[in-house]
Amino acid sequence: MERDTAAIADKAARFKKLYTAAVYDILDEMGLPNQCIDLGIRALDRSMRIAGPAFTVKVSADVRTDEEYDIEEVKTFTFFRKMYPGCVVLIAAAGERHSGHWGELMSTGSKSRGATGIVVDGGIRDGNILIGMEDWPVFTRYLSPIESRKRTRISGIEVPIAVTGTLTAQIRVEPGDWLFGDMDGVVVIPADKVDAVLARAEEMITIENRSRNEIRAGGDVADVYAKYGRL
Repeated sequence: MERDTAAIADKAARFKKLYTAAVYDILDEMGLPNQCIDLGIRALDRSMRIAGPAFTVKVSADVRTDEEYDIEEVKTFTFFRKMYPGCVVLIAAAGERHSGHWGELMSTGSKSRGATGIVVDGGIRDGNILIGMEDWPVFTRYLSPIESRKRTRISGIEVPIAVTGTLTAQIRVEPGDWLFGDMDGVVVIPADKVDAVLARAEEMITIENRSRNEIRAGGDVADVYAKYGRL
């Protein structure tokens, strides 16, 4: 599948000039209030920001040995070839809360294929190394030293997945839906809404900047709100 990597990079850069609260407000106004991933999933470092289309990875409880496991592209690690520049690896671990579902070597492999970070509804290992990786934002529920093999396995690559929501039990994420995250949390933006959400969020930021500047200059808060309709 051909992808416009320049367009992905441009949109990601524009998102990273925004903040998740503004993007969430736009989603809410568009009738999509349930797009905030569970707030327990946070950046390893508060300065980390992430934006890009989701490369989805489904993880399930699985006690099979390597010999019993039957997804060939995972056994041979050829699934990395499906990754593309600008994608964000999104791992849904189906409620398993003990293992580290992704680590430093998996991240290095992802980054080498052009991925720009990971969001894990589950856990990571090698946190001390991951936090030092340059230009590699990591959003995760927890850290763990526990190996996932013989406890969980990847059960799907680039398939629709369910991640835990904040205002709803699950958020369905399709491959290619966009993720945007900062210190406040991570939101999911349906692929067919990305352009509209981005444009409207940029307009909102422009208005908020005007409001902020006028208030700092001594403007009355009530008057500024009446003028712009945002605080």
